[in-house]
Amino acid sequence: MSRPLTLFTGQWADLPFEEVCRLAADWGYDGVEIACSGDHFDVARAVTDSGYAEAKLAQLKRYGLTVYAISNHLVGQAICDDPIDFRHRSILPSRVWADGEPEGVRRRAALEMADTARAAAMLGVDTVVGFTGSKIWKYVAMFPPVSLDVIDDGYADFAERWHPILDVFDNVGVRFAHEVHPSEIAYDYWTTKRALAAVDHRPAFGLNWDPSHFVWQDLDPVAFILDFADRIYHVDCKDTKKRFDGRNGRLGSHLPWAHPRRGWDFVSTGHGDVPWEQCFRALNAIGYSGPISVEWEDAGMDRRQGAQEAVGFVRSLLFDPPSAAFDAAFARNDDA
Repeated sequence: MSRPLTLFTGQWADLPFEEVCRLAADWGYDGVEIACSGDHFDVARAVTDSGYAEAKLAQLKRYGLTVYAISNHLVGQAICDDPIDFRHRSILPSRVWADGEPEGVRRRAALEMADTARAAAMLGVDTVVGFTGSKIWKYVAMFPPVSLDVIDDGYADFAERWHPILDVFDNVGVRFAHEVHPSEIAYDYWTTKRALAAVDHRPAFGLNWDPSHFVWQDLDPVAFILDFADRIYHVDCKDTKKRFDGRNGRLGSHLPWAHPRRGWDFVSTGHGDVPWEQCFRALNAIGYSGPISVEWEDAGMDRRQGAQEAVGFVRSLLFDPPSAAFDAAFARNDDA
């Protein structure tokens, strides 16, 4: 059940894709999770130019790499978000932002996500990783008070916008792996339950397991794997380090990443508080055989050092479960 080790290219989108491929190959990665950013992957070109996907595959092949998933987090964010504002303009393709009228942005983002499924199929990839956005994340503090009807409407809005997108995913044989993450419709254990119920548990909608978002919320990443075993469609390896000392707060205090007064920070894989070995044993237990994608984020470490170092760390945990019970050798053999 050896699982491929891949590099998520989102944090490398400022570099040409050719250079990222070379680096990933030199460091020992098996493949990549390609972000729809920079020159790494252009959804619009993929669905209009029949040779675009083939050219990307040929580029990867030159470096001995394979693509196992593509991600479109940034466009997904705009599908349900309210408000749509200057933050979205800075992350969206100009064709999706256009005139910036909020509902128009949401509709164009939804169409782009549907096209992302089509582009993935053209690459021979069966998983798109991304965000959903959320109409109700702004109410997370529940003050000023909002009624439960407002929250119900948020999940209904999510389902209404995503069902047509998921229809396209079904039609082309691709799955969406939602990254459970603050600011999304599913950001913790119970909101994940509710999001899955909102889309009728349809198989096209699953989860990207990234434990870095669980640790600072005091959620158990191992229990999450076991409880959502049939929905773990993709795995991202990112770590978090907690520093709750009575002054540093869980909500970050509007401080920048790596500020010493933050209560937690994303750190390079293996440098934080994620119980990685327990997590990989749980992935073995549920039979997960998909890619393990290193998502480098660490405001206090050089990214090349972090991404290269992560290869050895993660590979040391990618052991397969045994083919027989460890105590089988103790069984009595009457023929001896």
